Amino acid sequence: MTRLFAAFLVILCAPRLQAQPRHEFAELHMGVETRIVLYASDANAARAARAAFARIAALEDIMSDWRSTSEVRRLDQRPGRWVPVSRPLFDVLSRAVAIARATDGAFDPTVGPVVALWRESRARGRLPDARALDSARTRVGWRLISLDSAHRRARLASPGMRIDLGGIAKGWILQDALTELARHGVTRALIEAGGDLVVGDAPPGRDGWCVATPGADSSLSARAAAITHAAVATSGAESQFVEIDGVRYSHVVDPRTGLGLTNGLTATVIAPHGASADALATALTLLGTRDAEGLLALFPGTLATVR
Repeated sequence: MTRLFAAFLVILCAPRLQAQPRHEFAELHMGVETRIVLYASDANAARAARAAFARIAALEDIMSDWRSTSEVRRLDQRPGRWVPVSRPLFDVLSRAVAIARATDGAFDPTVGPVVALWRESRARGRLPDARALDSARTRVGWRLISLDSAHRRARLASPGMRIDLGGIAKGWILQDALTELARHGVTRALIEAGGDLVVGDAPPGRDGWCVATPGADSSLSARAAAITHAAVATSGAESQFVEIDGVRYSHVVDPRTGLGLTNGLTATVIAPHGASADALATALTLLGTRDAEGLLALFPGTLATVR
């Protein structure tokens, strides 16, 4: 399953005045405004932010399924063969396959063929052709990816497979950008892009960052009110949907059917790493509340609200 577009913005609570300078920077990345909020000296703030944005851009070139020249697109073009891949792509694929296994395919990084059809359907306002959909579904399945850690290479089993990292790449990229800020001596920082965010050390004089999570339960809201060294992601149909023949379909695609979800669920997740928060929020919109507890037990330090 993947999110075609960001779910909706997670809003920062109003900050207190701080003695240490607070800086905000924004650029367009991953199709959305990407915002960095940090506390640092004036001299270091802009330099660190530029480095973080450059890292985001470099990872987009590796992981974006929208860019025909990205590394992940080049991997798609060599089915049946072992392909050496960069460290970032190997690592995000490894995390994606692990979460696919844990969610029994509710999150699936090979969902690209049906996502492509669903994007066309949303634009046209009608369901995909049944034969085209059946054909696309035969090329979906996370077990069709093989990874060789000894040689850092990947193999796709079938022609026509299409990796789609849309449900995990954003969280991974934001986490890596936070690490880039730390390399430049900035640890009190938040990075947000289209409903996903990651945070480092707390702002000066605070216990943590205060992040508003509308609709979340009390335990998740309390954690988000003073959060450090964690990620928050939200996925659901509240802001991205299409109505076809009187049925509201989410932008979140079910890999089992190839269609947008119709259950109306939204999931908010707090996790230690951005990629896990991103992918688990996607998966939980399909799994719902019944399977949430068992799934979260596999990911220590993770909280979720499904509603």
